[in-house]
Amino acid sequence: MNDDLYKATKVKAIGILARREHSRSELKVKLSKNGAVPEEIIDQVLDYVIELGYQSDERFTEVYIRYRAGSGYGPLRISRELYAKGIDKEMFSDVLEKEDVDFYELASELFSRKYSQAWVADYKQAQKSYRFMANRGFSSDQIQYAKDQLKLLSGDS
Repeated sequence: MNDDLYKATKVKAIGILARREHSRSELKVKLSKNGAVPEEIIDQVLDYVIELGYQSDERFTEVYIRYRAGSGYGPLRISRELYAKGIDKEMFSDVLEKEDVDFYELASELFSRKYSQAWVADYKQAQKSYRFMANRGFSSDQIQYAKDQLKLLSGDS
């Protein structure tokens, strides 16, 4: 094994993780970008940073869920994004259980902010609002809850 290459890759990995959290999969992609580092060395460096606690897929998932939920995204979209970053659905579910995110209330807040009291219940507007919320990753139940809450706020029954 090339000691200099190992050390340089280790320094690069720690530098990447110092800027923000990354999943193991993301970090592996970044370290192997130019193809100069053999996969064996990358795997050893990944094991090293995980062992020291510099990288944790669970911690990455927690931070990512909080960040994306805070940006107004629902669980379906967050789950898809995390899956693309190498986080399996089981880990997402486990972390989501621990996190205190009420996606129903988040959907309601987003919906009332986007459509405020002026939301009208015509078919075209309802379809447009549904697509918007679905693209944000909210389930049908969460979208319906948000619409019902807005109707209650505006006094419509």
